[in-house]
Amino acid sequence: MTILELREKRNTAWNAAKAFLDSHRTEKGTLTAEDDATYSRMEQEIADLGKEIARLERQEALEAELNKPVNKPLTSKPVTAAEKPAKTGRASDEYKTGMLQALRTNFRQVSNILQEGVDADGGYLVPEEYDHRLIDVLNEENIMRKLGHKITTSGEHKINIAATKPAAAWIEEGGALQFTDATFDQILLDAHKLHVAIKVTEELLYDNAFGLENYIIDQFGKALANAEEDAFLNGTGKGQPLGLFAETGGGTLAKTVATPKPEDVIDLIYALKRPYRKNASFIMNDAAVAAIRSFKDNNGAFMWQPSCVAGEPDKLMGYDIYTSPFCPANMMAFGDYNYYNIGDRGTRSFKQLTELFAGNGMIGFVAKERVDGKLILPEAVQILKVTGSSKG
Repeated sequence: MTILELREKRNTAWNAAKAFLDSHRTEKGTLTAEDDATYSRMEQEIADLGKEIARLERQEALEAELNKPVNKPLTSKPVTAAEKPAKTGRASDEYKTGMLQALRTNFRQVSNILQEGVDADGGYLVPEEYDHRLIDVLNEENIMRKLGHKITTSGEHKINIAATKPAAAWIEEGGALQFTDATFDQILLDAHKLHVAIKVTEELLYDNAFGLENYIIDQFGKALANAEEDAFLNGTGKGQPLGLFAETGGGTLAKTVATPKPEDVIDLIYALKRPYRKNASFIMNDAAVAAIRSFKDNNGAFMWQPSCVAGEPDKLMGYDIYTSPFCPANMMAFGDYNYYNIGDRGTRSFKQLTELFAGNGMIGFVAKERVDGKLILPEAVQILKVTGSSKG
């Protein structure tokens, strides 16, 4: 069966599941145990079809890769080694090779090329390629880095915010002009230190077959991304970024309800001013997604719609949904997150600790960064809070 046929089959199964849910609800709006089991099987079939589609997509990608010609015909003048653009400093191939050699020999073989990366405290800067790839991991894993506005700073970064805006007024012909004041506030992006450290045995460093480079980059990148996303959503602003859901300085609390209803989601959307809605999306916990999947609008259409394109987020009332395990389970945000500013102070550093664990035959590695994050316009993000009680 082709991918297109499977997609059509999944779409048919989804429509059948929705129709079944509509026609088998009791007067209380629930399903009987038997109907619930039937609907669960229909949902499982949809999930299984999705897995099969993903499997065939991976198979097609692999076949396309394997079918590429081994040798490509020359279509331009051959480039000699002397004509290639030379990389210098930490971006050079020599520096990368020297770093790997130093790591795998417990820094007993340190080439002169590494002298550019020597720090005052004996550490070594990671080659530029490593630093870029670490940023790639953070961007892929961290939804706030994808949605927010990133700034690279060299010091305390000041952001000017219009506090009051000039207002227009009608005047009589020849009447006196009326002047109003325009005032501005400032928000400061500082730098909070975040680090991740691991220990590995000397044997792993000596084993050239071990993918040390990829392992350290992936693990450090994921650890930093998780810590960042948690702080960007829940941070207190003290020693860490100020989170999107912070009571003071975070998004605007639009509504508090005991149990969310479809109309609450609609109210949340329209609590956000129209200019922000153009680029708005939802951020919620998976538990919230499970609660709203059966919501319908006033026309009887499901408010939640699954994505029809691989890699694209699901939709709620036509707006993208992003989920995060760090999002509070009782809160849902809707807004334009480009107004959440993320300030990276300089570049990330990577160091090795040879003496600290020498007695145990281990080597320590540490990655550090300095970053801050703040929502510069609270009105750009509206929040729905669920109390779980009868008091709203």
